[in-house]
Amino acid sequence: MNLKDFIAGTYKKGYDYKYFMPELINHPITWDDEVINELLEKASLRLGELNSFSKFVPDTDMFIRMHVYKEAVISSRIEGTKTNIEEALSDEEDIQPEKRDDWLEVNNYVAAMNKAIEDLKTLPLSNRLIKQTHGILLSKGRGETKTPGEFRRSQNWIGGMSLKDAVFIPPYHEELPELLSDFEKFLNNNEISIPHLVRIAIAHYQFETIHPFLDGNGRMGRLLITLYFVASSIMDKPLLYLSEFFEKNKTLYYDNLTFVRTRNDLAQWIKYFLTGVIQTAENAVNRLNEIIELKKNIETQYIVRMGKGSKHGFVLLKYLFSKPVVTYKDVQKLFGFTPRVTNNFVNTFVEYGILKEVTGQKRNKVFVFNTYLNLFN
Repeated sequence: MNLKDFIAGTYKKGYDYKYFMPELINHPITWDDEVINELLEKASLRLGELNSFSKFVPDTDMFIRMHVYKEAVISSRIEGTKTNIEEALSDEEDIQPEKRDDWLEVNNYVAAMNKAIEDLKTLPLSNRLIKQTHGILLSKGRGETKTPGEFRRSQNWIGGMSLKDAVFIPPYHEELPELLSDFEKFLNNNEISIPHLVRIAIAHYQFETIHPFLDGNGRMGRLLITLYFVASSIMDKPLLYLSEFFEKNKTLYYDNLTFVRTRNDLAQWIKYFLTGVIQTAENAVNRLNEIIELKKNIETQYIVRMGKGSKHGFVLLKYLFSKPVVTYKDVQKLFGFTPRVTNNFVNTFVEYGILKEVTGQKRNKVFVFNTYLNLFN
């Protein structure tokens, strides 16, 4: 099927409302649009550069945790959560009670992403894995009553207070088995020749249109993009996340998804998605460059000046790149120092400007590796 002949779906009658029934997608798709080909080529080149660059960066895994947290914060923010990255990296007991639901949602996202990437070593990207991941995503907090890990058994809707004034009504729940079976086959069908970046663009649209869960569909759909990158070996390491691109102009993100359904304009959605891959990959390379430069500057300007303490200084600096919000207890546990030695050691990092105390309290102090966090804000 050529993209110019694409029909997104039809409206079907429910009880006192109409729902949108998308067409099945597990079939060959072609296009004559040169703009898509140009964007696809550029996106593939940018991803290749990011892949190559990450291989030359020592301890890339050290930085992946921050990329995952940034993605979790922004993807959750699209849904209205207000936790910032500094709060997300803090321990739960250090979070104000009124902010703990937001903190939980972001940290659920991190846990879901990490577990899913681990599961991909033994499982294909499938409905089973998606349900398991969703179960973690909504395991605690506001979503725990919305049947985590289970496809919905009732009608849901987007926007409005009820089905009568909804902005969009996804397929009736009894339609889900056929739609989700088709969706899973499309993700893994090696017999149809569709470039990976186009395939995941279409899959993300289809997932958001099916809206298979009672809650968490937006977060799960965006998480799915990174999982596909890893599962299909587009990325050697999970360093590319599109939520930042989507969040910069949420209206454009939602409009482009909507236009597929209302105008059958899947080509425009694919162009928008590929533009996001290009920009995000470029930003990821720039950020890795900035991280390398920051690490080098701190080591040469400060850590080597610590004399006998420089050995532990290098260890703490490496630790801070994966956990940039710490307490005295964290550092004491890392080294097994006495409280007095721990305090003096942390205070040296504060004097050098590497760490900044953010509570203003005499006890239970929290220290932030600000210059590093700012690269992700």
